Order: sequence, then structure tokens, then C-alpha cells
Amino acid sequence: MEYSIFEDNFRAEKKKEFEDRYSPYCDLVYYNSSRNPKLRLAMRVLKPAKPSYILVMTHGWHMTIPEFIPMETPQEDCDYLTLQVDMRGRAYSEGEADCNGWELFDVVDAVNFARKNYKEYLIDSSIVYFEGGSGGGGNAYGILGKFPDFFAAATALCGISDYALWYEQDEEGEFRDEMDVWVGCTPSQNPNAYKARSGLHLLENLYTPLFIAHGETDVRVPVVHARNYVKKAKELGKTELIQYEELPNVGNRAHWGNADAEQMERIRRMSEENRVCNRKKTVLPSKGTLIVGGYLFTQNFSVVLESLDKTAVLEYDLPQKKFTLHAHEACVCTITMQPELNVE
Repeated sequence: MEYSIFEDNFRAEKKKEFEDRYSPYCDLVYYNSSRNPKLRLAMRVLKPAKPSYILVMTHGWHMTIPEFIPMETPQEDCDYLTLQVDMRGRAYSEGEADCNGWELFDVVDAVNFARKNYKEYLIDSSIVYFEGGSGGGGNAYGILGKFPDFFAAATALCGISDYALWYEQDEEGEFRDEMDVWVGCTPSQNPNAYKARSGLHLLENLYTPLFIAHGETDVRVPVVHARNYVKKAKELGKTELIQYEELPNVGNRAHWGNADAEQMERIRRMSEENRVCNRKKTVLPSKGTLIVGGYLFTQNFSVVLESLDKTAVLEYDLPQKKFTLHAHEACVCTITMQPELNVE
């Protein structure tokens, strides 16, 4: 297994000795981006006491993964092989943040690394779960739209479903200044750049059972993000895929401000129940329509537009081996699929 514990002036053989002796249940590792092999990324891996499934998580908007602390015993609540991904451009990962752009592919790369290097901790490597809160909740909405059949179930806690709306709601500029850089424009300059990154606008691609929780009075990510997502899911006939829990009078500058222990335990329990009830892979219909927000990856095919800032509608028919892409504006795309499939 390829480890990289972040210790300056620590010789390789001492690193290995340190890991073997003091870190049987927690690793901090480097892995490479499959999109850019020169890009080095990082994640914190929590290992369960007995084989389980993969749970991958991303942190909040201004945050990074927790500091590495060696563990001689497993954490009590570590029931999964848990991958805490450090988003690109943060404390440990190289690259630049791009707000639900290729940074979401880094999450999939982390899972594939774990599948290869942590086999002894897995019951079934095909069963993968996602959970994130705040900025990570925004990642949850987005990643289900870009990888519609990768996860068996997911949790979005106080997440951003519409980045253009969030931009306009940010009166203090706490997040807007970073969106100007990470997206590279404002919503008025390029609405599609924000749609391509927002789970709300990719909701037609939802095939993964999703648990959503949000505080009614959340200030930093207003509850309208969850309400709009749930409303649109109903309009698209996807209500059966969603469980939504809204906490009355919960939220201020802290997402869960005013919440009591019983409410937080209920959120934890509902999130876990969503995973336990979904121990099978998500399967897409053999034909249908999907939204492409910059890119789209499924188990059978992928579509990559020339820019993360563009969107398109894909009609696909696997039995007929036919794909038709309707772009909202002229663009070049790459479609990769099984041999002998036709593209229009």
C-alpha cells in the first residue's frame, strides 16, 4: 500500500515503522488524479474493525480534512471504510478548487484507490456511499448529477443545491469572492457555468436514494436550497428517492444552531438507515435522458464537454446503441462507451 504520512524530515523507513506501530486504524495517504496524473491529492482513511462498505465524505467550503491523529483502536462510530477527501487546492491536496468541477472526480479517484489498496476491509467494493454537509452537502447534490449510478445511497446535510442562488444570497461576500475565482465568473456573466455545477439543475439524473436534512433558520446556507430540490424532485417524479428532514427553528450562523442532541441523533440515524436500506448498486434505465453539466460518467458510458461551464441534454438508448447530444450552445464533446456504439 502506498502511504504518505505528512511528516517533514521523516525518512521513508521511519514512516513505515510509525504507521505499523501507531496507526492501525487511521491513514493519511496521497493518491493521484486520473484526469491529471501529476496532480497529487490527499485523503484521511478510517478503517473499520471488521470488513464493511465504503463511505466517502467531503468537508465544508472553507474547511479541510481533520488533522491526522494515529489511532490504536477503531473509532466507535467507524462502521465503514471511511474516506475523508481533502478537496483539491486545500491543506494537503494540490491543484485549484473549481466548485463541483473536476474536484468531484477526485472523490471517485479516492474510491478507486481504496478499492485497490484496502480490499481486506471491504465486503463488497461496488457498494459506495457518500455523505457531506454544508459545502460537502453541495458536493453531494452535484456528484449525484455527474455520477448518477456510482453511489448506492447518499446524504446531503445543509447543502447548496443552486450556486447561482447562493451567490445572490451571500450579502456579506463570505463565499461570493471565492465563487468568482473557483467558478471563474459571476452568475450573470455565465449562468450555465453555475447550472453545470448545481445539483438542482442536474436533478433529472437522480437515481440514487438521497437523505436530505436542513435547518429551517440556517443563515449561511438557507433552507430554500433543500426545499427547491425536494420540490423539483416531486415535479420530476423522483420523490420516492428522497427522504427530507427539516428541523424547525434550527440554524443561525451555525448550520445546526439551536439543535438539541435528540434532533442531531435523529439526523444521524436517518442517514444511516438510508445506507442500510440500500445495499445494492444503483442502476440506470437502459434508455432515457440525462443532463450533462460539464461532464457525465456512468457505468456504461461517459460524456465530457469541452468546458466545465457548459451544459447539454443527452438522449441515450443502450439497446439501440444510440446517443444524441443536444447542446445549449455550440461545443465539442467526447463520448466514450462500449465498442460499436453509434454517436449522433
